[in-house]
Amino acid sequence: MPAYLFDSSVYINAFRGNHESLAALQARRTTNPLWLSSVVLEELFAGAGPKGLNVVEQMERDFEKARRILVPALADWVETGKVLGRLATKYGYEQIGRGRLTNDALIAISAGRVGITVITANTRDFARLSEFSAFAWSTLQ
Repeated sequence: MPAYLFDSSVYINAFRGNHESLAALQARRTTNPLWLSSVVLEELFAGAGPKGLNVVEQMERDFEKARRILVPALADWVETGKVLGRLATKYGYEQIGRGRLTNDALIAISAGRVGITVITANTRDFARLSEFSAFAWSTLQ
């Protein structure tokens, strides 16, 4: 049974009431093993604000209890640097926004290492990353 990991974009859209994102969260949560990236967790905490803090903390507890938090390994960090370098060569440093892509690359590469499919609403960035790194990803459907 395939395992899935939602990118921050899916959670953020769901928190904002996007029905497509909410439906995807519900459907995948009940049919397949769902993982949480520590990178996604960091992004959610950074943007949660006082109102969303409890929701993100509960997510952390739930995924920790299930032992389904994915943490990038050293090799993931190294590969992320290499992928961003190749992206910069092809698209130019200014066009790729390397700082912005670092987290997405860490999510993609660490998920790819363990065979987890990333589900995202951020098609453009994950499509570019997939040109330089082998990982499974999909958009919301």
